[in-house]
Amino acid sequence: MLDRESFFDRTLAPLRRALFGGAGERTAAGELSDSGVEKLKERIEACLDQRGGEVSSRARAAELGHLYLGLGAEARQRFLRLLAEDYGIDRPRVDTAITALQGAKTADEERRAERNLRATLVPRRFNLLTQFNALPQGVKFLVDLRADLLPLAREDQVLAALDGDLRELLRSWFDIGFLDLRRITWDESAALLEKLMAYEAVHEIRSWDDLRNRLDSDRRCFAFFHPRMPDEPLIFVEVALVSGMADNVQVLLDEHAPEGDPRRADSAIFYSISNAQAGLAGISFGDFLIKRVVDELRGELPNLKTFATLSPLPGFRRWLQTLLEADGDRPWGETEERRLVEAAGIDGGAAALRALLARADWYQDQGAQDALQPVLTSLAARYLLHGRRGQRALDPVAHFHLSNGARLERVNWLGDTSPNGLEQSAGLMVNYLYKLGDIEQNHEAYRGRGKISASAQVRRLLKG
Repeated sequence: MLDRESFFDRTLAPLRRALFGGAGERTAAGELSDSGVEKLKERIEACLDQRGGEVSSRARAAELGHLYLGLGAEARQRFLRLLAEDYGIDRPRVDTAITALQGAKTADEERRAERNLRATLVPRRFNLLTQFNALPQGVKFLVDLRADLLPLAREDQVLAALDGDLRELLRSWFDIGFLDLRRITWDESAALLEKLMAYEAVHEIRSWDDLRNRLDSDRRCFAFFHPRMPDEPLIFVEVALVSGMADNVQVLLDEHAPEGDPRRADSAIFYSISNAQAGLAGISFGDFLIKRVVDELRGELPNLKTFATLSPLPGFRRWLQTLLEADGDRPWGETEERRLVEAAGIDGGAAALRALLARADWYQDQGAQDALQPVLTSLAARYLLHGRRGQRALDPVAHFHLSNGARLERVNWLGDTSPNGLEQSAGLMVNYLYKLGDIEQNHEAYRGRGKISASAQVRRLLKG
């Protein structure tokens, strides 16, 4: 993130020795000594009290940020715990402020007491977090700091409170109105293109040729950027401009397929959406991204009529395993049971289904395909339409697109036969259709009542 061999870092050598231990106190490289923790608290207090003025306080915060980058994992956790435990809300001050508000005699006294109470309800660490902006890449520093914090906060309520403060701070800084939408092309810097390859979370980018194919003239890639992180995509979407609704991602990403003419395409297929910054988890940009990209594409290519996704079902195999392990009737008929048993050579449909899916090459065996297709597509429809966590769809990708107003349009057999596609989704993929006139209605129905908009084709699979 930052050049740790810079002149600025070298000037911190005495402070590093004080915090990490000197000649008389050994610590592992990058670990805090006990006395170092006390000295660290002194530096934090100096920042918060603005000793020497605001400029000096921000310089000290920058020093602390650089020091944090030099810590090992255990020492970073100790640093974060210090912020969480010692620099939260000053509860005695809150009690005093409440008493003052309750005792206010005039309107002016009441307003002053209210302002004071609001100030006391802000954790002390909040001011330090904002001062980290003095770092050359301060916003990125805080995003990455939260990435360190998130796995710890899931198991620790004290650290969860610190995460809540940091999340609210980042949410205000990453409001959609502050973000820039940019199309990414092959002419971008090598550093940015390498980040795309590293951040791609849905369909691995295997080579530079693969990346170039995804940025060709019949493809589009758009990303949101923050002005303070101009070379770091926050979230990006990859789009294929094709004729008709795509149903197979290997065909869509075939590097040897002839290049299409985007002016003749009638469909924009969103086949990958990747969050690039782990520290921005829980801060949603995806719904805005899709709507902005649709507007961009409609303006550039008015011939486009269909806007849809080609999406995985990342939770389907886990759900299926749970279903097969449960007692009770199997949700398929006698004909499907017989075909599964014959294809697997094992008695019992559930055991046969598990055995077939355990074969690495089952999708290349026509007998296995014939036995599995009616069962898996019907089960996928059941998972998508009836698998719930409260009112929301159980599948995270389904929840995302349904929340944005899409319709569950089609389940595609053998849409992704990559190892990841087979492991997570049993090779299935889904089209979610963004029909522009229905988006708002679908969004309200799903978010308000949990109603899923689905095509008749998908609903028929339940009866298959």
